[in-house]
This record gives sequence, structure tokens and C-alpha cells, in this order.
Amino acid sequence: MKPFSLRIMMNASTAAGLAACAALAFYGFYTGIFRSQESLGAFLEGFGVWAPLIFVVFQAVQVVIPILPGGIGCVAGILVFGPLAGFIYNYVGICLGSLAAFLLARKYGQPIIESMFSPKVRAKYNHWTEGRRFNNLFAVAIFMPVAPDDFLCYLAGTTKMTFRRFTAIILLGKPLAIAAYSFGLSTAITYFARLFGIV
Repeated sequence: MKPFSLRIMMNASTAAGLAACAALAFYGFYTGIFRSQESLGAFLEGFGVWAPLIFVVFQAVQVVIPILPGGIGCVAGILVFGPLAGFIYNYVGICLGSLAAFLLARKYGQPIIESMFSPKVRAKYNHWTEGRRFNNLFAVAIFMPVAPDDFLCYLAGTTKMTFRRFTAIILLGKPLAIAAYSFGLSTAITYFARLFGIV
């Protein structure tokens, strides 16, 4: 499949994913599922032990094939499973997806990056791979919650960075970014929901 066609499919998947999230949010508030922790907990009981596993897999796939902005999944984990469990599930899923992205890029090289990401994104960060500074730049970016982590994990796979070093950076750097997304955005959503009388 040509890179341009794959990017079109990914953009369409992103739009569809956002629409599905909006529909789910509307349904949840309309039926009262999202109006209290008790009602949400009762809804999730129907999925039993599979609910956390399904969410972890979703978060891992979301890194490998970016369908939604990463912050949406992080907030969903906190709102659905609570602060501690939601953070853990977010962390496990995102780390697994990051490792998978690295290994895919290590196997397929630049062609997979060119097929998934726009020239603008590639041009902005490709110069990081020049010289020996990539490891440090990558580590700093992973600690920051605003970096394009999905792309950078793929990019790391095309460099000389070892899998061991990559794993260490991901495991140590992801908690801060995930916490910032999860708790920061969920607090903002809760604030505005109360402000407009949604909850």
C-alpha cells in the first residue's frame, strides 16, 4: 500500500475514533452511566475481569496505530477504573505499545515511518538522529507530556539505540507524561462538567 493511501486511512480512522468517542460520551451521559462513579462501576461489572485487559490492549494498539489522541485514552482509563488502577492500565498498555512500535521500526526501517506519518512530522524530528544526541533528546521528550511519543518510538527504532536503553527510557519516562495527561485532563473535564451542570 502506498504511504499516501495509508495516511488517508489513518486520518479516516482517527475521525471515526473521535466520532465514536463523542457518541459514547453522549450515550453515557444520556443514560446516566457517566453521572456517578457508582453507575459507571455498575456498567463495567458487566464486562467482568475482561474490562482491564481490553483497555490495556486498546492502549497498546493505540500507540502502534495512532487512532485517537493519546490523552483521550489516558483520561478514559482514569475515569473508568479510578486514579490508581487507571494509571496502571494506561502505563502497561502504552509501554507495551511503545516497545512494539520500536521493534516494528527496527524490522522495517524508514518505509514504515514514511507510510504512517506526514512529511511535516518527519522533517521536524528527523534531524534529531544526526550525530550522537538522539538518545538524550529522546529521553527528554518521553518525560514531557507534549511530545509526539508514537512517532518518536518509531523513529528510535531506526537509530542505533539499543532495545535495552529504549526500554529503560520508556519505563522510567512514561509515568510522568501519563500522569500529566491522566490527572490533568480528567481534572479539567470534571471541572467543566460541573461548571455546565453535566455532573
